[in-house]
Amino acid sequence: LREKVAAGRMRVNARNCHWLSRSLQRLADGERPRSTPLGQATNFPGVKANLRFLFVFSLLLTAVVGRAERLVLVSASYGKNIVAITDRNGDVLWSHKTAGPKQGHTGHHDVHLLPNGNILYHDSWTKLTEMTLGKKVVWTYDSASMNGNKGKRVDVHAFARLKNGNTSIVESGVGRIIEVDKKGNIVHEILMKRDGRQHTRWVRFTPEGNHLVTSENPGVVTEYNRKGEIVWEYLIKTRCYGAIRLKNGNTLIASGSGHSVVEVSPDKKVVWEIEDKVPGTDIGLGWMTALQELRNGNFIIGNCHAGEANPQIFEITRDKKVVWEFDEWELVGNGLAVWQILNDKQSKRLRKQLAKLEKK
Repeated sequence: LREKVAAGRMRVNARNCHWLSRSLQRLADGERPRSTPLGQATNFPGVKANLRFLFVFSLLLTAVVGRAERLVLVSASYGKNIVAITDRNGDVLWSHKTAGPKQGHTGHHDVHLLPNGNILYHDSWTKLTEMTLGKKVVWTYDSASMNGNKGKRVDVHAFARLKNGNTSIVESGVGRIIEVDKKGNIVHEILMKRDGRQHTRWVRFTPEGNHLVTSENPGVVTEYNRKGEIVWEYLIKTRCYGAIRLKNGNTLIASGSGHSVVEVSPDKKVVWEIEDKVPGTDIGLGWMTALQELRNGNFIIGNCHAGEANPQIFEITRDKKVVWEFDEWELVGNGLAVWQILNDKQSKRLRKQLAKLEKK
């Protein structure tokens, strides 16, 4: 255990804290510890010394986990048809069954926990829904029929609630990014380039307020400013799904069908990459989708369609060490494309809201 901790192979999570607590009791009872979360247990030559070590280390791990809570908002189709909130270990705290086909998928390509505790999601390719934790629908918008789209082919794969209360909606097919107010009126519109880029997937904002748009065909990431001008682009030549602008100014791209995640500098040089398999692990990469950068510089990566043997989400460090996995096949199956990892502040606030809901 000492060697695993020193080598950084003992992960800081609630599961390990629980194992350490049980090991303490078994050692105190004169038993040999059972399998660790990382493999078979080793013999402990000095029981008293190791008891002290385990006790102190268990307290430290418990303090760290207790101080930094992580809740996970997931949205999955492909027969699971669910929006759910879990803790970091996958235990469900809240869930809502959505509409959806028994096979295939529709919607579930974006999801957001809003500052007021409501959830903005979609379970069709055109209709957005804002719902309270009490499952009351408080706002909807249907791109199939609103603002000139009636009779046109339109799909929505990305959206966001803005700080001003308006909602940004990326309408794939018709090729526009619109900002609508609470009544559904368009207050701003950007027309995307019509060379295949109008068929979009995920879209995220840059710190400057630009739109970072991924398009499966021709497999390109395009940055549009508010005027609709292209200010940066990167041709990855895969059916890319998601891209985010990192704090260092680089762009992290989930390549979708390329089974890879690539970090690209402003001058379009690849500076970090994982492909097909995470080095030093058994984690195979499937259809790479959603992305998130943490304060500590780690990346959270979506691993959709990767099969039952692989986690659906994982956290990886800059030196490519996996430090957390979300593997909940029974809950989300093989179709978890989008999710949101909630930070400690968001998680604690949401816990309080859920506790109030339970009392009603």
